[in-house]
Amino acid sequence: MPKPRSDGQKPKNMFASFKVFLKSLGKYRWPILACVLLTIGSALLGLFIPKILGDMTTIAVNSYPELDWSALGGKAILIIGLFCASAALNYAQAYILAVVSAKYTRDMREKILDKIFRLPISYFDKHQYGDTLSRMSNDVDVLTTSMSQEIADVSLSLTTLIGVMTIMLTISVPLSLIAFIVVPVSVIVVGRIMKFAQKYFREQQTTLGVLNSEIEEDYSGQIVIKSNSYEDDAKAEFDKINGKLTTVTRKAQIFSSLSFPVTHIFTNLGYVAVCALGGVFVVQGRINIGDIQAFIQYVSRFNRPITEIASTTSTLQSLLAASERIFEFLNEEEEEPDIEPASKLNSVKGEVEFHNVNFGYLPGQTIIRDFSVKVKPGMKVAIVGPTGAGKTTLINLLMRFYEPNSGYISIDGVPTREMKRSDVRQLFGMVLQDTWLFSGSVEENLRYGNLHATLDDIKKAAKASNVNHIIEALPKSYHSEISEDSDNISAGEKQLLTIARAMVANPPMMILDEATSNVDTRTEQLIQDSFEKLTRGRTSFVIAHRLSTIRNSDLILVMRDGAVVEQGNHDELLKLNGFYAELYNSQFAEN
Repeated sequence: MPKPRSDGQKPKNMFASFKVFLKSLGKYRWPILACVLLTIGSALLGLFIPKILGDMTTIAVNSYPELDWSALGGKAILIIGLFCASAALNYAQAYILAVVSAKYTRDMREKILDKIFRLPISYFDKHQYGDTLSRMSNDVDVLTTSMSQEIADVSLSLTTLIGVMTIMLTISVPLSLIAFIVVPVSVIVVGRIMKFAQKYFREQQTTLGVLNSEIEEDYSGQIVIKSNSYEDDAKAEFDKINGKLTTVTRKAQIFSSLSFPVTHIFTNLGYVAVCALGGVFVVQGRINIGDIQAFIQYVSRFNRPITEIASTTSTLQSLLAASERIFEFLNEEEEEPDIEPASKLNSVKGEVEFHNVNFGYLPGQTIIRDFSVKVKPGMKVAIVGPTGAGKTTLINLLMRFYEPNSGYISIDGVPTREMKRSDVRQLFGMVLQDTWLFSGSVEENLRYGNLHATLDDIKKAAKASNVNHIIEALPKSYHSEISEDSDNISAGEKQLLTIARAMVANPPMMILDEATSNVDTRTEQLIQDSFEKLTRGRTSFVIAHRLSTIRNSDLILVMRDGAVVEQGNHDELLKLNGFYAELYNSQFAEN
């Protein structure tokens, strides 16, 4: 399977990504606005404290040796009130922002999951699972964490910066100009660093998705890895990806972290100049000692928001990189909408016909060529052929996982393209070669295809599929838990359970991908017996791997290079002494 593309070296438009991110916050704009206003209010209240402290110093100096305790006490009470009010507003802001962040995380993950259900099967054939999971977990976490941090920090820093500049100008214009001169220099330097670091943050998120895919593959494929002594190679491949992630992460952090010391150098140079010139102004009587005290505190506060804004660049880089990956996924092309109004079969006979179907997964690479066949109701159709002949592709087209490039498929005379995909898929039950059971009880797994089935219905299906005695032998019978990987039951038992699940669903037609090559002879007989019961009276399509199991099929389609080269029943095809006879005799000779 191809690796996800890594375009970290070519970052997308940062402004466009930020614009899309802001649009996604639309439903939360009022709570976010309230957070911003509360942050601004908290910051403004705190801005007056240094000025009041300076006034207290001036009062103390001017009234010495008899201190004006009344004036000093009034100022002290005012400072305490401002501290409390600022803290209350800050708490309210933090509370609202925490709620918004949690709900936004929930919404984003719901959107991603909903998107997964609306993507075509072709998307999952081309992308690794780990990369998609990384977008849903890691990238969403980065996005929401960065969002909550940026809203609070940027609002506080900008408010502090503007407020401090205003108060500083009211105290002394010359001293203010010295402090202000470092701002444009800092902005230019930080801007250049921010632009350069963005590509590494983008590549970091992409590489993390590749790493997650590698971990998922190594975890789920432990049996294959160990049986082939592939541990060293798997570790080497993991180390290669992990090393790349370490490199790009280090570069991203190094370049983004440069913004802090560079900004700090310029702001501290301004701070030294203000202290020196301010001392001269106090000696000359051009400024009160309390005002210079307050001004020095404001210089420190003036430097702080600049430094904080610079330090948020790395957080902003992560936010934009995660935002790009999430919304890139959400903008993936979805399945074409169903035709409206759609046709619906009220009573299904089970007549299936392929009309001159042509199909290829890629342009110019046709797999199914001018395929036509008519299947009468209740027929058991076996599809045989070598690997790559197009057997599974026919099933993908029948289930509308893919659409034919030309021609069409009909059920009871109605083209499937005129029906809803969900309606088409509900007509079929599928038992695949790769069995899939989810983490839950046996009963929940068997009820998956028919949520309204009773326990009696489930037990009848289990008996018919020869799996009831296996279930009854489990510690809690039908309430026994199956692990996520179903590693507490054998491969044959998994297959029997999936057959029982199909029986519970009771669909009018069946698709079977025989999977008896990795089970013992006794279990194979049970599976074949279950298959016979499952297909009885139903139109059935069986992808046959062992040709000895489909001798009683009503119709056998022999495929080669995407075309049906022979068709008929078992005896007819053997008499032809063609490709089917060659395949059958080769398997018989092997056995």
